[in-house]
Amino acid sequence: MAPPYEPLRFEAQNAGPGSGTRIDRDGIHVRWVMPEIFHDLPIHEEDEDEGARLLEELAAKALPGAEDEDLLKLAVICALGIDDLLEAGAEYAAIAVGAIGEDPCSATVYASLVDSPEDEDADPLAAIASSLRRDDAGEVTEILLPCGPAVSLVGTRVDKVTGELTESPDGIRIPTWFIRVYVPLPNGTTLVMELGTPTQVGWDEFSTMFGNIVSSIRLFEPDGEPLIVPDRDADA
Repeated sequence: MAPPYEPLRFEAQNAGPGSGTRIDRDGIHVRWVMPEIFHDLPIHEEDEDEGARLLEELAAKALPGAEDEDLLKLAVICALGIDDLLEAGAEYAAIAVGAIGEDPCSATVYASLVDSPEDEDADPLAAIASSLRRDDAGEVTEILLPCGPAVSLVGTRVDKVTGELTESPDGIRIPTWFIRVYVPLPNGTTLVMELGTPTQVGWDEFSTMFGNIVSSIRLFEPDGEPLIVPDRDADA
């Protein structure tokens, strides 16, 4: 029997104009557009009852027509993942659930703002890339986005699934495929956005979506004027 999830239809999932998401730091406003298949996670909701209500609402939107048991399981998965997202410094997070054929798949996107490398004489882009290569966490590439230069990291890691969701009291460890993009900002901070999925079957679709998400990033000054970080090689 096919899963109760809507198949991924990437070409029809782009959100419309004006539906952007934003976070702010030290006078710079960062905005981007999420595909409609992604649903915002209430990671900053402090009221437990309201948080539970929002997660139930999210599950109903993400799995229309699903059985109550499946809805509850998704809500619990989301709830248990919020602490990890906050620990990663997430200021925004969203989850997508879909299917490729009859194979269910899911992905999470989060965004955070972190301090750029402290060495004022160093190029933050080069410093970030160098640090990632030393960590040997995956494939590191310097890229140019419409908002400015960035660094991408593509790799896999092993994440732990809590015992509350498995038959093992100690939980299980599963591989997660991820793409992380670092965008150094002119105020000494770096925007970090990551897409991660434990379901490799959806990798091509989700990674394509993530490429469109990071390509939609736009930066703005406090007065609303667009801000583009110049390419360091533009005058070379």
